[in-house]
Amino acid sequence: MSDHPPAPRPIAHAGYQDVPDAAGSAAARGWWDENADEYLAEHGQFLGDAGFRWGPEGLTEAEAGLLGDVTGARVVEIGAGAAHCARWLAARGADVVATDVSGRMLAGAAHLNDVTGVAVPLVQADARRLPFASSSVDVVFTSYGAIPFVADAARVHAEAARVLRPGGRWVFSVTHPVRWAFPDDPSARGLTADRSYFDRRPYVEADDHGEVRYAEYHRTVGDHVRDVAAAGLRLRDLVEPEWPAWNTATWGGWSPERGAVLPGTAVFVTTKD
Repeated sequence: MSDHPPAPRPIAHAGYQDVPDAAGSAAARGWWDENADEYLAEHGQFLGDAGFRWGPEGLTEAEAGLLGDVTGARVVEIGAGAAHCARWLAARGADVVATDVSGRMLAGAAHLNDVTGVAVPLVQADARRLPFASSSVDVVFTSYGAIPFVADAARVHAEAARVLRPGGRWVFSVTHPVRWAFPDDPSARGLTADRSYFDRRPYVEADDHGEVRYAEYHRTVGDHVRDVAAAGLRLRDLVEPEWPAWNTATWGGWSPERGAVLPGTAVFVTTKD
C-alpha cells in the first residue's frame, strides 16, 4: 500500500437529511479511500486475511453455506474492500474476482494477496456498472458492500441479475433495517427507538461547505424485497444472525448487549430463474 493515504476531511455536520442522489452516491469512493487504512487496522483481525464473515455478529460462510458449492464456480464479489471473502472462496476452488469502487481498499487487498499468497484478481468498478458480460457469472455477493452507500441500489441488483447465469445466486448482507429506528449506540441507549423505521432519509456527513463526505442509505425490509423482485430475482431466504456467546467485541453500534435483543444484520439470498 502507498505510504501516503488521502488526508482526512473534517466533518462539520452529521445527521439524517435529504441530499441529491448523485452527491450522496459519489461520496462513497472518497470516504473509503480516506478511511481504508483505519478500517482495515481496526477490523482486519476479526475479518481474517482470508476469512468470510457476513457481518459483525461473526456468522461465517463456512457455517451458513449461503453461496452453495463454489468449487469451479465463477464468482464476483462487489464492495469487496480488501477481498477477505473472495480470498476465502478462492482457497476453496472458486474462480473469483473481487471488485470495489475504492482504489485504497483495493491497495489493501493487493497487500493481503501478497501476505497470504492467495492472488485474487482485483478490479476497480462501481457495483452499478460491472465490467462483466451478461449471463457470465454463477454467484455474485457482497458482505455489507455497495448497497448501503448508493441512492439507487436498484441498479446494483439489476447489474447482479444481468451478469448472473440462469440459476445463479445473488447474496447480500446489510445492516438490519430495523436498526435504523434506534440510535447507533452499542450501549443500552441503543435499545430505545428514537426515529421512525419508515424515515428513509440517509445518514449524511458534510463539511463546512455543505459538500457530502459520507452518505448511508436506509431501506426497509419491503424496499429490499421489492428491489430484488424488480430485478427479476427470486428471494430464497432471509437470514438474521443471532449474536453468539463467543463474540464479546463491539463494532460501531454492534455489541453483545444490543445483539442479545435486536437483529443487527440481514442477509438476503436470491436466485435468477
